[in-house]
Parts: sequence; C-alpha cells; structure tokens
Amino acid sequence: MRQIVLDTETTGLSAEDGDRIIEIGCVELLHRKLTGNNLHHYINPERKSHEDALKVHGISNEFLADKPKFAALADEIVEYLRGAELIIHNAPFDIGFLNKEMELLGLPPITSIVGNVIDSLAMAKEMFPGKRNGLDALCDRLEVDNSGRTLHGALLDAELLADVYINMTRGQDALLMDVQEQGGEGEQVARVDLRSLVLPVLKANEAEALAHEEMLALLDKESEGATVWRQLGN
Repeated sequence: MRQIVLDTETTGLSAEDGDRIIEIGCVELLHRKLTGNNLHHYINPERKSHEDALKVHGISNEFLADKPKFAALADEIVEYLRGAELIIHNAPFDIGFLNKEMELLGLPPITSIVGNVIDSLAMAKEMFPGKRNGLDALCDRLEVDNSGRTLHGALLDAELLADVYINMTRGQDALLMDVQEQGGEGEQVARVDLRSLVLPVLKANEAEALAHEEMLALLDKESEGATVWRQLGN
C-alpha cells in the first residue's frame, strides 16, 4: 500500500478567511517502509503571515517572495498524491487548506484524488486518552528522536510523523508481514484435496474396551444413573 505522510505550514489558522499554504512536505511509505521519494516545496502565499504563525514556523515573508505560487505546483502535487492514503496529524486542518487552494484554481478537492485520509491525532487520542498528543509529546512517548525540531517545518514534521505512525501501528500488520516474509509476496499456496485421503479407523482392544466400560460405570454411579448414555439406552 502506498501511503503519504503530509504536513503543511500556513500563514495563519483559517483558510476560509484567506490564509494560505506556505510550505508542503510529504514522505512516501510503501508497505510501511520509507522510500525516499519525498516531495517538498516552499510556496509564495501572495500575502503576509500572521505574527503568531511566524513564531511557529519562522518562515519569513521575504524568504517566500521569490518562491513558486501554488498554481505552478498544483499539477505536481496532485500527481504525487493521486490514489495514495494520506496520513496527517490533525487532518481536517491541512485538508481544509489543500482543498481551499484547489478551489481557488477551479480544481477538484484533494480528497477526491486520494484513496483515504488517516488523522493520526484522532488515532493518538483514542490510544492515549487524557494525555498530550501533539507531535512532540508523541515523539517523547514513542521514543522518536525529535531533537532537531526547534521550529515547525513541513518536511521534518512529516518525517517525524512517519516514525510516530509506524510506532503507533506496530503489530497491526504483523501477521500479514510474517506470512509475506515466509511465503514471499504474491506467492500462491498449493491447495490439498482432502477428499482423496482415507483415514484409518483404529478399534479399541479388549483391555481398552474394558477400561472404558469401567469408567462409564463409575460416572453412572457418581451421577446416580443420570448419565446421558444410560437415558438414551432406555
């Protein structure tokens, strides 16, 4: 299965109020293994970031001024994501921004071209109720090294989330993976027609038959004649 772990950074918190994506980072997983086929772009949002957002991601308006606009990257992003299962922490936020960018270009929403969307934040809340489930907290809990994360960055956060997701779902596919490792992917297992087998019938010898009768008599005595075989025999 092809999965894409995705993260974005934005100018603010509300796509509906005009905030835009300034960075997108994607990490590809194939059969739960990193492939190195990643996608990463800084994007000119055609507007300034809010001060609170700047404190989170540290990406200045000046840095973004000469970067491509989303319209120039849309085809590449769509083809990269097409048919994949997306893994996103707090998925409604990123999906909302991506769908808004597509809407501004008159294109179908991202959700219409991907296979599925998994919200790892919702998963974490179910697995660790009542605990902090931000990316840093999950890294600490699941022993994922996030020492290089001083500010939010889409590609770094996607890479960390990939490790977090694999740790959260470890064992989920253990049986399937074990079968694949033993039999090889796609290998067919030959069927055996049991109808051709003749099973031998081994009869009890005289001593065994006597011991069996003695046991039945003992059970009959303990139950005061209420054993099923006696009742059926009457």
